[in-house]
Amino acid sequence: MTKILVVDDHPIVLQGCRQIFSESGACEVLTASRPLQAFRLWRRERPDVVIVDLSFDRKAFAGLSLVRRLRAADPPRPILVFSMHRDPNVVRRALAAGATGYVHKDAPPGEIAIAFDRVRAGQRYIASDLAMEVALAPERAARSAFADFTRREQEILSLLAEGRSYGEIAEELGVSYKTVANVCSTLKSKLDADTLPDLVYKAIQRFSGTARRA
Repeated sequence: MTKILVVDDHPIVLQGCRQIFSESGACEVLTASRPLQAFRLWRRERPDVVIVDLSFDRKAFAGLSLVRRLRAADPPRPILVFSMHRDPNVVRRALAAGATGYVHKDAPPGEIAIAFDRVRAGQRYIASDLAMEVALAPERAARSAFADFTRREQEILSLLAEGRSYGEIAEELGVSYKTVANVCSTLKSKLDADTLPDLVYKAIQRFSGTARRA
């Protein structure tokens, strides 16, 4: 039997996941509503599979940091991203962060159960239609979107898109707060952003491929 951890900040989603995954053979379904709470629970309980949403509160991609942290701490652990985001660039980011599989929240319960079973068995899973979108997304467009940015600027843009503060970015990248502030000042100039919220919004646009304001 399998112990799983579901990380989502919507009680109804947690309740639905508990039912779906219990019926799929999970003997114990643990839940957490915040990434930090989830990591502490994972460290204490060591679940066999982790199911992670990407968005928490107003942070559109906060779940990506949890995926990266779990993957770095426990490379073999199956991680299934369970998200409302359908943009192929978001799916790519989740897989690059270390997700084993990706399933959309609008998927029928049967497909969600299949995704869980595949990931639990150590296999990759993306729904066929979504996988096709990811495969057909033009790499050239993804490269050109960041052609004018250094690697450090791209890293900081990515973390800004996740809603991270200057201090959190500095800690994760192992640089000083002043370095992050200086890079963000350069990014504001390059992206024609007057304020930090404007810069964060434009960072989200670059990484999600959407024009929707956070």
